[in-house]
Amino acid sequence: MAMNAQERRREILSCLNASQGPISAAALAERLGVSRQIIVGDVALLRAAGETVSATPRGYVVTRDAGLIVRTVACSHSAQDMERELNIMVDNGCTVRDVIVEHPIYGQLAGALELRSRYDVRRFVSRAAQEEARPLSMLTGGIHLHTLLCPDEEAYERVISELEREGLLLKSDS
Repeated sequence: MAMNAQERRREILSCLNASQGPISAAALAERLGVSRQIIVGDVALLRAAGETVSATPRGYVVTRDAGLIVRTVACSHSAQDMERELNIMVDNGCTVRDVIVEHPIYGQLAGALELRSRYDVRRFVSRAAQEEARPLSMLTGGIHLHTLLCPDEEAYERVISELEREGLLLKSDS
């Protein structure tokens, strides 16, 4: 007997909660025997119901903040410095949840990243190059924010210190 829509959405959440990384809509569709578009709609309904499901470049994840501190960092740099910036963040134990820019027409635009390691960063940068995609920060002359999930305040302070030393932190006199 086929599962109904509510059961399917519970199964999607169960899969995402059990996963150590993102799961694509196509993989969920194959597992549950439905189309990718059904999964996209289910995830939209889960979000509307308050579930913390994010779409990343590699698939869906459930955002987990338990035991982590959430901090925001303001950066400014060229597209060529993106990989170096992201590596500084993950090398210091932080997860890069997203990138946020302030668009003159649309207001705040955010892109989910969920980068936890150099491997994640390398895949993200490689995919951006493959797709010839420009970072959101290029819409704002390189100025952007990142939401970080950090294991402790010291990890966040290390990120700030290294970004500042590398000239990637937005200067307060800018």
